[in-house]
Amino acid sequence: MATTTLSVPEIHCDHCRTAIEGALSPIDGVEGIDVDLENRVVRVEHDDELQLGSVVEAIEDQGYDVPNRDAYVRAS
Repeated sequence: MATTTLSVPEIHCDHCRTAIEGALSPIDGVEGIDVDLENRVVRVEHDDELQLGSVVEAIEDQGYDVPNRDAYVRAS
């Protein structure tokens, strides 16, 4: 099990939290999600095999930018 913390500076309200949790929870390998509105980060507990690019893409599909996304998206 691993934990990855992603900076998501645009999050600020419960709608943001709900949107991100809803987008990440169906991803295979995601075990836990903590959307920290005060620090504007998303912590994801996940299996070691999870491709973090799928997490970043799911967050961005909700309309939020993930700075430094290239650090989490691995080329296939």
